[in-house]
Amino acid sequence: MSTTIANTLDTADLRARVARFQETQANIVGQVRRVIVGQEEVVNQVLISLFVGGHCLITGMPGTAKTLLVKTLSDTLGLSFKRIQFTPDLMPTDITGTDIIEEDSATGRRQWTFVHGPIFTNVLLADEINRTPPKTQAALLEAMQEKSCTVRGNLYQLSPPFFVLATQNPIELEGTYPLPEAQLDRFLFNVLLDYLPFDEEMQVLDLTTTTHVAQADPVTNAEEILSMQQLVRMVPVAESVARYAVAIVRATRPTDSSAPDIVKKYLNFGASVRGIQNIILASKARALIMHRYHVAFEDIAAMAVPVLRHRVLLNFHAESDKVTSDAVLRKMIDSIPVPRD
Repeated sequence: MSTTIANTLDTADLRARVARFQETQANIVGQVRRVIVGQEEVVNQVLISLFVGGHCLITGMPGTAKTLLVKTLSDTLGLSFKRIQFTPDLMPTDITGTDIIEEDSATGRRQWTFVHGPIFTNVLLADEINRTPPKTQAALLEAMQEKSCTVRGNLYQLSPPFFVLATQNPIELEGTYPLPEAQLDRFLFNVLLDYLPFDEEMQVLDLTTTTHVAQADPVTNAEEILSMQQLVRMVPVAESVARYAVAIVRATRPTDSSAPDIVKKYLNFGASVRGIQNIILASKARALIMHRYHVAFEDIAAMAVPVLRHRVLLNFHAESDKVTSDAVLRKMIDSIPVPRD
């Protein structure tokens, strides 16, 4: 499927770039560990979303360090960072910016001037994104997909790299507005933060209840991150591995002939082709992190659940049986045979 790219991976220049990628990733994780305790899988998934240029939705209980994780990552990456606290009265112009009329004191002439909103940054933390109405949530749609925003008919490009890391509380429903399916589909991952084990919670106490102030130092920059995103896309994928990814996503659609019984019983809708694209991109980044030069079947299986959990829609049977999308997806993946070359 990517034989020409596979051949170019033998060059000394690309081997050096791969080595630098792996070194930088290890350094980022090391810096994050100075502030964030545990959550290895969560940290890796957020980093993968950054390495492929995707956006990440972080779902977790209050007090699980969602905001701290995003802020720490932005410090480590050496990128500009802005935070929006989403509230019910937030307006779209509070995100994108707006035009105002300014008067030249010398000439007295008035003219429209665009005042940039917080969306003009590298890392945007959309804190509690489900606390604002859909009209304001939609202000992020163009930026997340096109890396631009339109205000009063004028198009403004965002400086790359641009990442939206959004957080939401999964249990508090009063005063919240569930994200539309179209917006959920823009997120590469829906990352779930769970409670820490006993020993790790003891480590959190040591870090946060003394005079010690934990801080992460920058280990990379915007230019290098863009280079790493390009490198990830050069990782080759064998046709059999790509077919495995396509088979997984097609199996999430209840109307597809390949859908297993558990999907037909518990899902109303499955994932689109964007789900396939995101699984492949995420698997390429994971392969490099795992010190491999190609995507393996295990990468596809590992990335499928976080990529698809917010792209499938459960029906009332799943709700009545208290079946989660993760449980359906894992059983579905187990039922799909891994191709043998």
